[in-house]
Amino acid sequence: MSNANNAAPTNATQMKERLYAQLAASLGRTSRAISQTADLCEQLQVDLHAMRIFAGLDAAKFMTVAAQLNPSDQEEDGNQSDIIQDSKKANAQKD
Repeated sequence: MSNANNAAPTNATQMKERLYAQLAASLGRTSRAISQTADLCEQLQVDLHAMRIFAGLDAAKFMTVAAQLNPSDQEEDGNQSDIIQDSKKANAQKD
């Protein structure tokens, strides 16, 4: 009967140790996954910053090309500003 009592705690201890080993392995995998996720987030930040820069450069190129292809728009803008200035001068002279 004493053999049965001694065997039970040994089996329970072995099971507990095995479960702790599984837990340690699981925590190790989780730690590696979190580390990899942090690295990926850092790389994402770098990529997003680069995308902002390239988007700004592309927008500037687009605006330059559009201005060169549509010079009449700039002339119209200039004419409108001349008209506005002439109107302001006329109003100032009336006062």
